[in-house]
Amino acid sequence: MPDPIAPAAPRYIKLNPADNVAVVASDFGLPAGTVFPCGLTLLDRVPQGHKVALTDIPAGTAVRRYGAVIGTAKQDLPRGAWVSEAKLAMPEAPALDALPRGNPPAPLPPLDGYTFQGFRNPDGSVGTRNVLAVSTSVQCVAGTVEFALERVRRELLPRYPNVDGVVALTHTYGCGVAIDAPDAIVPIRTLQNLARNPNFGGQAMVVGLGCEKLIPERLLGPGAPPTDVMRLQDAAFEGFGPMVDAIYAMCEARLDILNRRTRETCPASDLVIGLQCGGSDAFSGMTANPALGFAADLLVRAGATVMFSEVTEVRDAIHLLTARAADGTVADALVREMAWYDAYLARGGADRSANTTPGNKAGGLSNIVEKALGSIVKSGTAPIVEVLAPGERPTRKGMIFAATPASDFICGTLQLASGIGLQVFTTGRGTPYGLAAAPVIKVATNSVLARRWHDLIDFDAGGIATGAATIEETGWNLFRLILDTASGHTKPWSDRWGITNALALFNPAPVT
Repeated sequence: MPDPIAPAAPRYIKLNPADNVAVVASDFGLPAGTVFPCGLTLLDRVPQGHKVALTDIPAGTAVRRYGAVIGTAKQDLPRGAWVSEAKLAMPEAPALDALPRGNPPAPLPPLDGYTFQGFRNPDGSVGTRNVLAVSTSVQCVAGTVEFALERVRRELLPRYPNVDGVVALTHTYGCGVAIDAPDAIVPIRTLQNLARNPNFGGQAMVVGLGCEKLIPERLLGPGAPPTDVMRLQDAAFEGFGPMVDAIYAMCEARLDILNRRTRETCPASDLVIGLQCGGSDAFSGMTANPALGFAADLLVRAGATVMFSEVTEVRDAIHLLTARAADGTVADALVREMAWYDAYLARGGADRSANTTPGNKAGGLSNIVEKALGSIVKSGTAPIVEVLAPGERPTRKGMIFAATPASDFICGTLQLASGIGLQVFTTGRGTPYGLAAAPVIKVATNSVLARRWHDLIDFDAGGIATGAATIEETGWNLFRLILDTASGHTKPWSDRWGITNALALFNPAPVT
């Protein structure tokens, strides 16, 4: 009889020589008594992705991962013990008044010759999709717009084969709000810039009610043609049917314009790519995020604009980002956004520790410090050339920090407002998240998730953990997938299933 297949040797991953913990990498975890090839014996059952003590760690001493302190031991942790969340005290966040700066990395060498097939707009921007978008100035009209657009999708869209879809930019803002409060600029700017996303062809249309605080003209700006605006309260509309007919006619005229657009060869420098993570686990900072960071460096080298976000998920590693700031102005802007968010959380009686979810912790992330250190890896190594307040648009190419909350839906909405044409989303726990306005490439941090969610995950970075692939190989493959997806050659699973999440505005201003 053939010999049975020997089980794989137990594995852990140690990231930095200074680390005194490692992450159990074996699928589904390991039982107590497991002996690693190095002789380390587990004293407890340790789930996959969770930490094991590599040395005796006395109570009150630092626990290190990524070469950084992620906490202090609350009790003696003997060699081989499970270092769980409950056994760690979280350190204080880095102070913002003494951060390293003034020594940015050298610009990355250029990477020439890479292109994609995109839709060029009159303002010079390039979309990865050709989408008809109808914006709303107030939530009151959302149901009517969606009703009309269902008819447009059913009756009109098949007649315009070059148009990829029809999207309603609906939201819960526009009235019942303190429209002139200082922080109201955040949702207003977001809605203004959402309508300008390159995937909409630079064409904006707004449906309003007529009595709202956020008037449509404020969304479109001065000089917008009156044909781009309609109000349901206009006396011309005698009932619901004519309102729907008017939206239908407005869409038909715009579809005719969009259908004349075709993809053309564009340099990779025309891309604007968003980076995000959600449902993170302990593998995020070891597999998917490093691979995405490598791909992000390739994009920057090719001249593209790349943005990463999520303030609370960089706050505890801000010292690593200010050190990468291209100049003092960028470093000051990073500090500004961190301080603003610290104050915002304090007003709500919370702090950055509220970020980590039960799923993060089940996936091995003990606290926001550990999560942040793994999160920023997806930004690669390039100098940070610009910092955007929520909903702003970039003015430079290269690596950009776009300040947003860490909520997947709010971050996605704000990155769309900042002009992304495509988003790459890493996940360890899994999410069916998608955006109607832009393709989302979902990257699994571990192969267990990639196999289980084979028809939701677009790219498996788990081979890095097993040694089957290197970060560099995986990063190059992801870079090529980004170009193929931007060109329309590859369709992410969320697009194939038609899975999209609602837009979610960030409104820190009062609601009246």
